[in-house]
Amino acid sequence: MGLSDGREVTTGSGLHGGCLCGNVRFRVEAVSRVHYCHCDMCRRTTGSAFAVLVWVASENLSWDSARPTYRRSSPIARRGFCKACGSPLSLAYDASPQEIALHVGCFDEPGSLAPQYNYGSTQRLGWVCCGIDLPHRETKQQW
Repeated sequence: MGLSDGREVTTGSGLHGGCLCGNVRFRVEAVSRVHYCHCDMCRRTTGSAFAVLVWVASENLSWDSARPTYRRSSPIARRGFCKACGSPLSLAYDASPQEIALHVGCFDEPGSLAPQYNYGSTQRLGWVCCGIDLPHRETKQQW
């Protein structure tokens, strides 16, 4: 798991995950951070009230089978998804090629990946109450 001070935590035998149909599978060796994202882009991309993103250094992620298909979701980022089932899998910022975020719901055992903070809190839907007591960080972008 990731620590709030930015240190990575190794996962021992690794964390595994993938898409709904199993076409895309991955393994993560260490997690940097986990957070809720309430920005409009994540909300619309996931079709949910918010996203929960698990950030990993690119070198700590390996694709075990097919790789995601990517699409540009904004001028600053691209999103990965399974071309067979459409499951959203990842987020990568152009300015930070050394890291990638994976959606917590794609992990085989997501229960240990608890968010440490909220991001984009000004765009949080008023009825969303999970993680309300966690620290808040704001996004500079409005999409």
